[in-house]
Amino acid sequence: MRIVFMGTPELAATVLEKLISEKYEVVLCVTQPDKPVGRKMVLTPPPAKVMAEKYGVPVWQPSTLRNEEAISTLSSYQPDMIITAAYGKILPKEMLDMPKYGAINVHGSLLPKYRGAAPVQWAIMNLDAITGVTIMKMDPGMDTGDILTQVEVPISDSVHTPELMDQLARAGADLLIETIPGYLDGKISPVPQDNEKATMSPPISKEQGKICWKNPAAKICAQIRALSSWPGASTIWKGGRMKIYDAKVPENAEEILENYRNANGEPIPGTVLFGKKGILAVMCEDQPLLLLEVQPASGKRMSAKDCAHNFEVGALMEEET
Repeated sequence: MRIVFMGTPELAATVLEKLISEKYEVVLCVTQPDKPVGRKMVLTPPPAKVMAEKYGVPVWQPSTLRNEEAISTLSSYQPDMIITAAYGKILPKEMLDMPKYGAINVHGSLLPKYRGAAPVQWAIMNLDAITGVTIMKMDPGMDTGDILTQVEVPISDSVHTPELMDQLARAGADLLIETIPGYLDGKISPVPQDNEKATMSPPISKEQGKICWKNPAAKICAQIRALSSWPGASTIWKGGRMKIYDAKVPENAEEILENYRNANGEPIPGTVLFGKKGILAVMCEDQPLLLLEVQPASGKRMSAKDCAHNFEVGALMEEET
């Protein structure tokens, strides 16, 4: 069976490697074009391309799939099946109808929840306890196709997006290998999604990284963990934008808050409650949040314990405008 694989990030690379290791014939990897990365804007290939080249799989990086050239190019590989995993574009109907066994997708959520581009980030930000992977038949909609199989993956209260993506990638790769034989044999019956229960996970924007200290500590902590890779959660400190890459709700939150109250009165959200002995705690709507890793404006990324002494107790971290 000739498989055309379509995917871009690390999750896709993990799924692709699993297919290859299970001796499936992957005749082409379709992935997004190389993009500039980092401050020096170094042109960098997507992880799926790197993985494909490692195993000698041909790579195609079209800027669009919606023209006759793209349709003709894909058709020339005579795919029996298309498998996608976080490719980043919706496939036109001509491509979906091309393979004998159609197209199936590995999606990082329990559909119909979190259709769209950023299911992992939204699951963390919404404080979900469980997410998962769905193997689905593809149709022209945005993750609206019939469900073949699903597997649940728990979300820990300390996990960041890259870690959870890695867990979902491995779970999804295993589930795909379990699903393909039953799908081909007709032993797995596709189940239509309940559109009334559908929720969306739109792309993450830089605006969503702005911290509002009037939110509960758990919600801010989840925001920080979900967005630590990009765009990074941030606040205003002494007129500059400071990024916060990791945080947690401290076990002694009440003690930290009570000590501040005894000496300074009731804090408002954004107030630095403790800034010494390697501890940097900030007041949220309901309780303190312990910052673990930060990057002050024009500074380097560092452990908060190494710079906690620079934060004046009682000073205010502001919201970005």
